[in-house]
Amino acid sequence: MHAIRNINLCTKDCLCLYVCPTGATDTETGQIDASRCLDGCRICIDACPSHAISLIPAAFPAQQRKTDTVKKTLLSLAESKVKQEQIAAYIEKNTDNPVLKQLAQVLCISNQLMAEDLIRESGYMLPQSQNVQDFLKLLLDTDQPEGFPKEVVERLLAILNLENLDQTE
Repeated sequence: MHAIRNINLCTKDCLCLYVCPTGATDTETGQIDASRCLDGCRICIDACPSHAISLIPAAFPAQQRKTDTVKKTLLSLAESKVKQEQIAAYIEKNTDNPVLKQLAQVLCISNQLMAEDLIRESGYMLPQSQNVQDFLKLLLDTDQPEGFPKEVVERLLAILNLENLDQTE
């Protein structure tokens, strides 16, 4: 387990950045160096008053097997949620009623989150899935605009090391 920081919650001026016994936390930027983080130490987490630091696993579990029927159903539900999100976005854009506009905004966000969860659950968007590895390789194999962070994609592939994980597609 390694500590990570939620940038939206962190104020970068808290004691939690200074208590790390290995110096894994950068007190200037608030970033945490996972390679220096002690497995399960929790000192920074317990010291963080804004609850911006949490633990994530050092390795992801193997993707659970799902039957083709389950995958198809999850993707069908995700497609339905995407359509509902598009309808809500249309309503939000084309109404003057503030209550209806706010309801449409909430529905749009909710459907987007549900669709993402369904897609992730069906085996896509998981770091350990073959789909992610294929997508990252595709990014490297196709022309990208100037400024595309090719080295970041290469590093992600190296970090995930998906070749050694049990693929269940």
